[in-house]
Amino acid sequence: MPYIAAGASLFGGLLGGRSARKAAQTQADAQLKAAELAAQEARFRPVGVTTRFGSSNFTTDPVTGRVTGAGYTVDPQLKAMQDRFLGLAGTGLDQAAAAQGQFAPLQGAAQGLFGLGQQYIAQSPQEAAQQYMSRQQELLAPSRERQYGALQNQLFQTGRGGLSVGATGARPSGAAGLGASNPETEAYYNALAQQDAQLATQAQQAGMDQTRFGAGLFATGGNLLNQGYQGQTAALGPYEAYLQQARQLESMGQQPLQLGIDIGSKGQSNAAAQAMLSTGPSAQSYAANAYNPFADFLTGASRNPM
Repeated sequence: MPYIAAGASLFGGLLGGRSARKAAQTQADAQLKAAELAAQEARFRPVGVTTRFGSSNFTTDPVTGRVTGAGYTVDPQLKAMQDRFLGLAGTGLDQAAAAQGQFAPLQGAAQGLFGLGQQYIAQSPQEAAQQYMSRQQELLAPSRERQYGALQNQLFQTGRGGLSVGATGARPSGAAGLGASNPETEAYYNALAQQDAQLATQAQQAGMDQTRFGAGLFATGGNLLNQGYQGQTAALGPYEAYLQQARQLESMGQQPLQLGIDIGSKGQSNAAAQAMLSTGPSAQSYAANAYNPFADFLTGASRNPM
């Protein structure tokens, strides 16, 4: 009896193994077929679309069914408009090219202002003030000499040429005091001193004004350069506007192509999902194919002592 039970168990296991192998092969074949079906269904299949602005064109390989080319045809009226805009764009580009020469005088004027401004700021405010003071005194020197000569003549005519009053002694620091003079001469020199003090104030202001003026020349020259560059940039406006209109018409003609691609993509994803669902039953059928009632009977009988 032990030998019979062992033989029954061995024979039952053999039958069960064959059934399991057959079921596994069946499941593998089903999965392979489902994968091939999913690959075929998932293949991109664009749809030809025609709108008011154009139509899409797709070419496929007659053997494999794969898409080998894609394009679109713009509506003739739309293309005629596009050609006109492109022609105008060429004219606008010629105008933009001519703008560089048209605004060249601004660049020359700006360079001239830069050079002139450099001359003005080459001096410091102190040097400019000293120069202003020297020029003013040179202008006033002849009139001052005439006034002093007239004063001397008046003093001589009145017999007071040698009269001198108002002298002071040495100062505590050791510096010399005021010299003696007559009232008319003292008033004359006081007037000169007051005039020179006023000129000194004006000279300081003139020095600062000269530096500011030189800097202003640089700013004016920079503005001229900027205007020239802005003018050249603005000259591109017509060209860019015409080209933008041509692009917009082109995008309108491309709409059928994009619509065909979108429709094909949506159908591609749905078909792939449906094909992949077919792999589910193969997993369920594996258990049914692997079951062998005779093998189970022999295996169970071998465990029964009776």
